[in-house]
Amino acid sequence: MFDRPPRRHYLLALLSAASAALVAACKSSPSVDVSLPQTSAPVLPASPEPTSIGPIAGPSGSARSSGAATPRAYREDGATHLYGLNADRIYKGKMPPLLHAIGVLDIHINRLGIVTHIDWTRAPRHAPEVMAEIASIVQKASPFPAPTRLGKVVYTDTWLWHKSGKFQLDTLTEGQT
Repeated sequence: MFDRPPRRHYLLALLSAASAALVAACKSSPSVDVSLPQTSAPVLPASPEPTSIGPIAGPSGSARSSGAATPRAYREDGATHLYGLNADRIYKGKMPPLLHAIGVLDIHINRLGIVTHIDWTRAPRHAPEVMAEIASIVQKASPFPAPTRLGKVVYTDTWLWHKSGKFQLDTLTEGQT
Protein backbone atom coordinates (compact mmCIF):
# COMPACT_ATOMS: atom_id res chain seq x y z
CA MET A 1 0.00 0.00 0.00
CA PHE A 2 1.06 3.51 0.76
CA ASP A 3 4.06 4.13 2.93
CA ARG A 4 3.31 6.66 5.66
CA PRO A 5 5.98 9.26 6.23
CA PRO A 6 7.71 8.97 9.61
CA ARG A 7 6.09 10.85 12.47
CA ARG A 8 9.11 13.12 12.61
CA HIS A 9 8.08 14.74 9.31
CA TYR A 10 4.68 15.65 10.76
CA LEU A 11 6.33 17.24 13.78
CA LEU A 12 8.78 19.13 11.59
CA ALA A 13 5.96 20.39 9.36
CA LEU A 14 3.96 21.45 12.43
CA LEU A 15 6.98 23.26 13.90
CA SER A 16 7.65 25.01 10.59
CA ALA A 17 4.03 26.12 10.27
CA ALA A 18 3.98 27.41 13.85
CA SER A 19 7.23 29.33 13.29
CA ALA A 20 5.88 30.89 10.10
CA ALA A 21 2.67 31.92 11.86
CA LEU A 22 4.66 33.47 14.70
CA VAL A 23 6.84 35.47 12.32
CA ALA A 24 3.78 36.66 10.37
CA ALA A 25 2.00 37.73 13.55
CA CYS A 26 4.85 39.88 14.84
CA LYS A 27 4.47 43.61 14.58
CA SER A 28 7.15 46.10 13.71
CA SER A 29 9.03 47.28 16.78
CA PRO A 30 10.54 50.66 17.54
CA SER A 31 13.67 51.52 15.68
CA VAL A 32 17.00 51.97 17.41
CA ASP A 33 19.35 54.76 16.44
CA VAL A 34 22.92 53.48 16.35
CA SER A 35 24.55 56.57 14.90
CA LEU A 36 28.25 56.51 15.55
CA PRO A 37 30.04 59.61 16.77
CA GLN A 38 31.85 61.40 13.97
CA THR A 39 34.74 62.43 16.21
CA SER A 40 36.63 59.14 16.17
CA ALA A 41 38.34 57.85 13.04
CA PRO A 42 38.89 54.10 12.54
CA VAL A 43 42.37 52.86 13.29
CA LEU A 44 44.24 51.51 10.28
CA PRO A 45 45.70 48.01 10.70
CA ALA A 46 49.48 47.79 10.66
CA SER A 47 49.66 45.44 7.67
CA PRO A 48 46.41 44.09 6.28
CA GLU A 49 46.67 40.71 4.62
CA PRO A 50 45.41 40.70 1.04
CA THR A 51 43.47 37.46 1.60
CA SER A 52 41.68 38.77 4.69
CA ILE A 53 38.03 37.69 4.88
CA GLY A 54 37.05 40.17 7.58
CA PRO A 55 36.72 43.93 7.37
CA ILE A 56 39.59 46.29 6.73
CA ALA A 57 39.15 49.74 8.24
CA GLY A 58 39.94 52.78 6.12
CA PRO A 59 40.41 56.41 7.20
CA SER A 60 36.79 57.39 6.45
CA GLY A 61 34.99 54.07 6.25
CA SER A 62 35.61 50.57 5.03
CA ALA A 63 38.55 50.01 2.72
CA ARG A 64 36.58 47.11 1.26
CA SER A 65 33.78 47.78 -1.14
CA SER A 66 30.77 45.87 -2.33
CA GLY A 67 29.83 45.64 -5.99
CA ALA A 68 26.28 44.55 -5.09
CA ALA A 69 23.58 46.07 -7.28
CA THR A 70 20.64 45.31 -4.94
CA PRO A 71 20.11 45.26 -1.18
CA ARG A 72 19.53 41.50 -1.39
CA ALA A 73 22.92 41.04 -3.06
CA TYR A 74 24.56 43.31 -0.47
CA ARG A 75 23.14 41.10 2.28
CA GLU A 76 25.75 38.42 1.55
CA ASP A 77 28.59 40.97 1.78
CA GLY A 78 27.18 42.22 5.10
CA ALA A 79 26.82 38.69 6.48
CA THR A 80 30.35 37.74 5.39
CA HIS A 81 31.66 40.90 7.05
CA LEU A 82 29.88 40.04 10.33
CA TYR A 83 31.11 36.43 10.22
CA GLY A 84 34.69 37.62 9.63
CA LEU A 85 34.57 39.80 12.74
CA ASN A 86 32.76 37.25 14.92
CA ALA A 87 34.29 33.92 13.88
CA ASP A 88 34.38 32.69 17.49
CA ARG A 89 30.65 33.52 17.94
CA ILE A 90 29.38 31.64 14.86
CA TYR A 91 27.48 28.43 15.63
CA LYS A 92 29.16 25.62 13.70
CA GLY A 93 26.96 23.08 11.93
CA LYS A 94 23.20 22.82 11.76
CA MET A 95 21.25 24.78 14.35
CA PRO A 96 18.96 22.82 16.70
CA PRO A 97 15.20 23.00 16.05
CA LEU A 98 14.45 25.13 19.13
CA LEU A 99 16.45 28.35 19.25
CA HIS A 100 16.77 30.80 22.12
CA ALA A 101 15.86 33.77 19.89
CA ILE A 102 15.18 34.76 16.29
CA GLY A 103 15.40 38.39 15.25
CA VAL A 104 14.94 40.17 11.94
CA LEU A 105 16.97 43.36 11.61
CA ASP A 106 17.17 46.13 8.99
CA ILE A 107 20.65 47.67 8.89
CA HIS A 108 21.09 51.12 7.29
CA ILE A 109 24.54 51.62 5.73
CA ASN A 110 25.75 54.92 4.26
CA ARG A 111 27.97 55.29 1.17
CA LEU A 112 31.13 54.82 3.29
CA GLY A 113 29.88 51.59 4.84
CA ILE A 114 29.10 53.16 8.22
CA VAL A 115 26.02 51.94 10.09
CA THR A 116 23.67 54.88 10.54
CA HIS A 117 20.58 53.18 11.93
CA ILE A 118 19.04 49.80 12.74
CA ASP A 119 15.35 48.82 12.81
CA TRP A 120 13.93 45.66 14.33
CA THR A 121 11.44 44.11 11.91
CA ARG A 122 10.93 41.24 14.35
CA ALA A 123 12.49 41.77 17.75
CA PRO A 124 13.06 38.86 20.15
CA ARG A 125 11.35 40.72 23.03
CA HIS A 126 11.47 37.65 25.28
CA ALA A 127 15.28 37.97 25.20
CA PRO A 128 16.21 41.67 25.60
CA GLU A 129 19.82 40.68 26.28
CA VAL A 130 19.97 39.18 22.78
CA MET A 131 18.56 42.37 21.25
CA ALA A 132 21.25 44.41 23.01
CA GLU A 133 23.99 41.97 21.98
CA ILE A 134 22.95 41.98 18.31
CA ALA A 135 22.83 45.80 18.28
CA SER A 136 26.32 45.86 19.84
CA ILE A 137 27.69 43.37 17.30
CA VAL A 138 26.35 45.48 14.41
CA GLN A 139 27.72 48.73 15.88
CA LYS A 140 31.17 47.24 16.45
CA ALA A 141 31.21 45.85 12.89
CA SER A 142 30.93 49.34 11.38
CA PRO A 143 32.24 50.20 8.85
CA PHE A 144 30.78 47.51 6.58
CA PRO A 145 31.90 47.11 2.94
CA ALA A 146 31.05 50.36 1.15
CA PRO A 147 28.05 49.89 -1.18
CA THR A 148 29.71 51.56 -4.16
CA ARG A 149 27.01 50.73 -6.74
CA LEU A 150 24.11 51.47 -4.42
CA GLY A 151 25.40 54.65 -2.78
CA LYS A 152 23.69 53.69 0.47
CA VAL A 153 21.75 50.58 1.40
CA VAL A 154 19.23 49.18 3.87
CA TYR A 155 19.49 45.42 4.03
CA THR A 156 17.63 42.86 6.11
CA ASP A 157 18.93 39.70 7.71
CA THR A 158 17.55 37.18 10.18
CA TRP A 159 19.60 36.37 13.28
CA LEU A 160 19.32 32.79 14.57
CA TRP A 161 20.49 32.84 18.20
CA HIS A 162 21.50 29.74 20.17
CA LYS A 163 21.27 29.65 23.99
CA SER A 164 25.10 29.42 24.12
CA GLY A 165 25.37 32.97 22.75
CA LYS A 166 26.50 31.78 19.33
CA PHE A 167 24.55 32.66 16.21
CA GLN A 168 24.10 32.22 12.49
CA LEU A 169 22.68 34.64 9.97
CA ASP A 170 19.97 33.35 7.67
CA THR A 171 22.04 34.44 4.65
CA LEU A 172 24.89 32.06 5.55
CA THR A 173 23.08 29.52 7.74
CA GLU A 174 23.94 25.84 7.62
CA GLY A 175 20.29 25.01 8.27
CA GLN A 176 18.52 23.38 11.17
CA THR A 177 18.30 19.75 12.28
